[in-house]
Amino acid sequence: MKNNTITRLLVYVGKSKKTLFFVFATVLVGNISLLLAPRYIGDAVDLLADGGEGWQNAFVSLLVLIAGLYIVGSFLQWLSARAGKLVAFRTTNTIVRDAFAKLGRLPLSFFDTHKHGDVIHTLTNDADMVAEGLSQGIIQFISGILSIVISLVMMLLLDVRVTLVAVFVTPLCFFVGWAITRYGSKRFRAQAGTLGDLNGFAEEYISSFHTVKLFSYELSAIENFGRINAELYQSGYRAQFASALVNPTTRFVNNIAYVLVGVFSILSVLDGNLTAGGITAFLAYTSQFSKPFNEITAITTQIQNATASARRIFALLDEQEQQPEPADAVVLKNPQGSVEFRDVSFSYSREKPLIRHFSFSASPGATVAIVGPTGAGKTTLVNLLMRFYELDGGAIYVDGKEITTLTRDSLRRSFGMVLQETWLFDGTVAENIAYGRPDASMEEIAEAAKAAYAHSFIKRLPEGYQTMIEDGGANLSAGQKQLLTIARAMLTDTPMLILDEATSNVDILTEIRIQKAFRSIMEGKTTFIIAHRLSTIRDADVILVMDKGDVVEAGTHEELLQKEGIYKTLVRKSMENPSEM
Repeated sequence: MKNNTITRLLVYVGKSKKTLFFVFATVLVGNISLLLAPRYIGDAVDLLADGGEGWQNAFVSLLVLIAGLYIVGSFLQWLSARAGKLVAFRTTNTIVRDAFAKLGRLPLSFFDTHKHGDVIHTLTNDADMVAEGLSQGIIQFISGILSIVISLVMMLLLDVRVTLVAVFVTPLCFFVGWAITRYGSKRFRAQAGTLGDLNGFAEEYISSFHTVKLFSYELSAIENFGRINAELYQSGYRAQFASALVNPTTRFVNNIAYVLVGVFSILSVLDGNLTAGGITAFLAYTSQFSKPFNEITAITTQIQNATASARRIFALLDEQEQQPEPADAVVLKNPQGSVEFRDVSFSYSREKPLIRHFSFSASPGATVAIVGPTGAGKTTLVNLLMRFYELDGGAIYVDGKEITTLTRDSLRRSFGMVLQETWLFDGTVAENIAYGRPDASMEEIAEAAKAAYAHSFIKRLPEGYQTMIEDGGANLSAGQKQLLTIARAMLTDTPMLILDEATSNVDILTEIRIQKAFRSIMEGKTTFIIAHRLSTIRDADVILVMDKGDVVEAGTHEELLQKEGIYKTLVRKSMENPSEM
């Protein structure tokens, strides 16, 4: 899995071929410049040691040359680092863009089973970790290989025997670092997973803070947060402990190598194979030869974090997508609104069947009310109709066409939808109303708001229709948010409507007004109403009473009252408590 992650990262990195070539070229020339300098430093040392006539001019010339090499090398190092970061962030941007696009292709079941905070963490924190690891790793990898090769060549030119000592001893630090890194990799994976859990819990706690306060759940939430945070501390401590071992251990091995090279260099001088300047150059090359091993092991924390984070992002990219549309899927044009469920079966879990062999048909323009106790499957029917979930068996038809043969976009654009949960987005009031019709004029937006009885409160907002909605509607009341979603549905003016507890958050007076507006907009449209209040469903053409996924009763309000069934019981209870059905 780890190798697969690295391979996939390299595929993404490889998309920036031109920039990578530029990085390689600047690193190559820069390293050559920096690694030529020790050779001339050795010559300068020999010049000082030997003296001789006119040595001063030669010495100054060498100093100028050495300074020039370091200036050019340092500038090219800076340039390559900039280009390497560009590759890293461009790569991460592509990965995150693919991951975000993936979210749009995932089924609703994914969001039902994954914490939203954890998904957000994957797209933000994990992406930052990948960018940081790549920005460090790309330069270190390219520069390190070139530095090792060039240093090795320069050492061989000076003394083969001493070079062999450096070659056999110095890489030990890499293998020591690799062993410790392998030990720490599992710890970093655990740290990344626990951090995602912590972010998910924090997001859930903050987004539902009113509920937390209502039930005095603060202490329990703090305990749960503390437990997850303690797990993060433990996994983070183990990961950092493993990482902290790398640098001192590899430096210890390097110091041993440095001493051995020094000893053998002195022996080589005694044999007449090296000069004093040669020792200086050789020690510099030994340092340059071992430096990449030290640098790579020193950034193991970032690399391990990046690998663990990349694994989480790729896990998201590997999630099973919603059933693809067939190549010959057709666009639903000018829908009339006939709907048929034919022997439909569905379950969220194979072990617990919910809807079994359900059949029903609605003619164009019919109003269908769906009632029943909580968990009966009312909202599930609507989700299946919108193809948010795929059927286990049977088929659903719209205008005589099976919905799996239609494009999802054209199917869903045929429905207007108002849910009990009000979803508002960052933007102005006008933009939120026009979410389903971004090309709508201000006049059309205002007319829809008037029809939904939202116009009066919108005009009282600081900037009217241009008022920015804060954090999902934090600056609006629950009823005001629901009026905006109703206005949004009215503006789309679709041939079919779905009203799922559409007036649950408004007062009785406003509900009466909205019911009038709904009657107007529902005229000629096939409408599915899920509601608890009797007033919103009693005029429906047909009322479906659901229980445990089955339609146990069907008929008009009057017909169902003649039966001693669930519906009559619900009506009786609503009379005892008029605010509910």
